Amino acid sequence: MKLRVWWIPQVPGKPFIVPVPTLEVGVLVMDTLADYDMFQFKNNIKPDYSNAGGLEMREGREWEDWYDEETGHDDPREWLEEYQAERQMKDSQEVE
Repeated sequence: MKLRVWWIPQVPGKPFIVPVPTLEVGVLVMDTLADYDMFQFKNNIKPDYSNAGGLEMREGREWEDWYDEETGHDDPREWLEEYQAERQMKDSQEVE
């Protein structure tokens, strides 16, 4: 599946788009961009801002907002947290 992050650091504006190889990297990129916007705001680099962003997946020829058909999740961070928690639980059971 092809994924990409879109980010608008100042709405309205053109989106910054970056391809990402995995959901985990996509979440990291979104969090990093959000943290950078906040850093600029707190340090008076940007007097104000209104940002927006998200993760998209390629379906056929179209890009659409990321979602997981299996679980119904449309928030990649929430999905990732649940996946990591399940993985940790499985790993700890295998050790016992």
